[in-house]
Amino acid sequence: MAKEFRYRGKTAQELQAMTLKDIAELFPSEKRRNIKRGFSFIQKKLLEKVREQKDGKRKKPIKTHARDMVILPEMFGLTLNVHNGKEFVPLEIKPEMVGWNLGDFVLTRKDVKHAAPGVGATRGSKHQSVK
Repeated sequence: MAKEFRYRGKTAQELQAMTLKDIAELFPSEKRRNIKRGFSFIQKKLLEKVREQKDGKRKKPIKTHARDMVILPEMFGLTLNVHNGKEFVPLEIKPEMVGWNLGDFVLTRKDVKHAAPGVGATRGSKHQSVK
């Protein structure tokens, strides 16, 4: 039997039924203050698009640059395309992500993968280990 998801003692269905003010009380202080101060213009537009997508009024996928947007329970089940500085990366919102920022799940840097020495390298670097 799979363990049911809970956030601070609340199930995903209970979280979705709560108001934004009640949800903010469950979040850590940084996220709670962010919500209490109010969302920025870009975050408000993203929230409108999320609500339209949930109602079925919007067909296109949602693209956003708002990496600092807090993941709210009303976003569960949606796939958002979040910008990583170069391209839009699809991100499926799951209940376990509640309370985090969108940018926490879309990395902006890749791991460095070195190859063999290139053209113009010194003769001595040819004999170094590639491992």
